[in-house]
Amino acid sequence: MIDIRIHNREAWNQEVERGNKWTVPVDHQTLVAAREGEWGIFLTPTITVPRDWFPPLIGAGVLCLASGGGQQGPILAAAGAQVTVFDNSPYQLAQDRMVAERENLELTTIEGDMADLAIFPDQSFDLIFHPVSNVFVPHLQPIWDEAYRVLRPSGVLLTGFTNPMIYLFDYEVLDHDGIFKVKYSLPYSDIEHLPPGELQQRIEKKEPLEFSHTFDEQIGGQLKAGFVITGFYEDEFDDDYILNDYLKSFIATRAVKLC
Repeated sequence: MIDIRIHNREAWNQEVERGNKWTVPVDHQTLVAAREGEWGIFLTPTITVPRDWFPPLIGAGVLCLASGGGQQGPILAAAGAQVTVFDNSPYQLAQDRMVAERENLELTTIEGDMADLAIFPDQSFDLIFHPVSNVFVPHLQPIWDEAYRVLRPSGVLLTGFTNPMIYLFDYEVLDHDGIFKVKYSLPYSDIEHLPPGELQQRIEKKEPLEFSHTFDEQIGGQLKAGFVITGFYEDEFDDDYILNDYLKSFIATRAVKLC
């Protein structure tokens, strides 16, 4: 039985070595601008999160949840927040530490499972920034429950996630012929849906394993945890991919802990 967390930790370590765009740290000029109040960060591939989705950042406690890579955390720290980056991949966290040292930023990094925030006391943060990443875990409710617990009253949870519809299709046919052939039932799981040989190949290549989640798990799960959804937008892939002509593949939500 494969340990998903351990596998995806090693897979994302490898993504750092491969130079995956979501592992490449921000440059110096971006942080100079952030210190001057000019900044934008992404929950999904192409749309910067609206500035009015954020609480005041000066002195705010911010948890960048499964958000390593030297991108969002350093920008928020340069904008004045007290930032903790919590991620499963030590290589991703090393990117954040590198930027913090390079730019003389105060920033804390902690390795761990996004569904287990036991290291943090209740009501520790004002903001949780959680970009597209829960696709790499099989169960979501523990994430929402823990996020609610560690947020202070009026705290904000900003989340990006994949539209489950994108997991319906046979991508070998789509990428080769441009034909949308429905192949998988939802919710999708690499572990359950891939043929054994293909799954073993992905495991041996240390490719991240993915899991789709229903809207009931994504949005309903946040509501079940106690959040109120106060913002929503859709986004697409950041290249000229055929899916962009037919559907929005990513979603972002803003949720608030009212009490």
